[in-house]
This record gives sequence, structure tokens and C-alpha cells, in this order.
Amino acid sequence: MIGPVVTVIDYGIGNLLNVVRALEHCGADVTVVSKATQVSELPDRLVLPGVGAFIGGMQEMCHRGFDDLVKRFAATERPFLGICVGAQMLFDFGEEHGEHAGLGLIPGRVQQVPRMTPAGGVHRIPHIGWSELQRPTACLDWAESPLARMPERGTVYFVHSYAPVPTDDAHRLADTYYDGVRICAAVGKGNIWGCQFHPERSGENGLGVLRSFIAL
Repeated sequence: MIGPVVTVIDYGIGNLLNVVRALEHCGADVTVVSKATQVSELPDRLVLPGVGAFIGGMQEMCHRGFDDLVKRFAATERPFLGICVGAQMLFDFGEEHGEHAGLGLIPGRVQQVPRMTPAGGVHRIPHIGWSELQRPTACLDWAESPLARMPERGTVYFVHSYAPVPTDDAHRLADTYYDGVRICAAVGKGNIWGCQFHPERSGENGLGVLRSFIAL
């Protein structure tokens, strides 16, 4: 029996194998595409993984024609999930290694995680490890989102130096706190979702995110 079809974008930079294995473990029938020309029709569900620098990801996305594909897909009501740098590229601009344009699907910028804590101390960057997710005040609930199965204050795995800062708090799906510093951990706008954390490396909580995405 074939499960729900999920198309994963391979732009040469990303934790592709782990994402594919996790999606398959969750029951998806996964197709990987490395050029936009391989996609004759817009897929049912689209996943954009990513590690590394914002600018490197955007350059490869544009080179392979995926920037236009993602923008056309965003205009549908079909589910899209960006992971880590894949989530960051959804925003207007990234500030890593200078200012660079993103896909512009969610208003906001990608900025460095502050090195100073609210208490005036200095903590390690990148932010690496397990952190709790908290629902922001502007987010009423996580129903009908990839976090639908996430327990309150469930922990997930992060490894990053930059994070998105949405212009509109309504697009903040979840936050986490690193030594008191508020970090946007997940975003959502319409059918477009993004996780700064790595669901494929987050145990059962992460698999729950992928299962909820597949079910959307």
C-alpha cells in the first residue's frame, strides 16, 4: 500500500538522508528531486530541508530553479515544510555573511541568535541541544499544524546560529528559550510551515511533527 506522497527538494546542501528516512518511517512515499525541471506537476506535499549558510542555500535554490517552484507551490493550499535553513529561506532577508534576499513567503528577517543573555552573560553560539517548545501568546493552539501532536513543553533538537524573526507575531507557531533568549522555533502562514529545529533528529516528538505534516 502506497502512503501519502511527499516530495523532498535536494539542492545539494542539506541533511537529506535523515529527513527522507524519517518521512518514510512515518509512512510517506518519498520522492527526491534535485532540479526543478524534474517536477512536471506541482506535488501534493513539499519539504525543503537544509543545513549550512542562508546564502549558500539560496544560491543553489536559484541555480536549480527551486525558488520559482517553491513560490508557485506556496500559492496552492498544499502543505509545505521547511526545516532549519529550509525554514529560514522562507523569509524576506537573511543576515548571515551580509544581507541576502530570501524567498519572501513570510515577512521577516533571519538574524543571529544573540550572544548576550538577558542577565548580561555570554553563552555559546551556535545553540546546540534539546530545548522545550512553548506556544506564543498570539498562537491560540497547534491544531491543524505540524505541531498538532506536540506535547506542551515538548523538547526538540536544535543546532543553529541564526533564527527567523517574523515581522508579525501571528506567524510565530512556537518559541524556545536559550538561557532566557527568546528564539522563534517554528513558523506558519497559511499552508507554509517552517521548523528551526530538526524534527528528523528529535525522537518521537520530531516524528510526531512529520506525521502531523503528512496528515495535513
